[in-house]
Amino acid sequence: MNAHGIVHKYGDNVDTDVIIPARYLNTSDEKELASHCMCDIDETFHTKVKQGDIMVAGDNFGCGSSREHAPIAIKASGIDCVIAKSFARIFYRNAINIGLPILECEEAGNRIDDHDEIEIDFDLGKIYNRTKNETYQAEPFPDFIKEMMEQGGLLKSIAKGVK
Repeated sequence: MNAHGIVHKYGDNVDTDVIIPARYLNTSDEKELASHCMCDIDETFHTKVKQGDIMVAGDNFGCGSSREHAPIAIKASGIDCVIAKSFARIFYRNAINIGLPILECEEAGNRIDDHDEIEIDFDLGKIYNRTKNETYQAEPFPDFIKEMMEQGGLLKSIAKGVK
């Protein structure tokens, strides 16, 4: 499993109310959620993000309420992976549950800039910054989590396991 895309960079303490504001939680339509993703801190995000892009942030990404709409909106917007210095634990779990790859890597969070071209090897936990010709090491997921994410998340992996 790999990812390759352009970076959309954000700072520390990006909370779930910023990722998808509460005023847009009256729908479960993923594309509708994606159209409002990050709108309060980056009103053009939904127009510039492309399928396969990467989101990079600082510390405590996804803090705040435990709504799973936040990782759903990010994934539906086209983001293939979120890299952050650290994640709020509930966001971390919700992202895994819906099949959104996330990597914690302080060096990547510090060194990667907006618009850098990034390639990720999830099996090795390697993050390659093609713009700066740098490599950062994140902790790769265990095989059972990689398999779950490749199947689209927890519920989809359970459904596929049921005969």
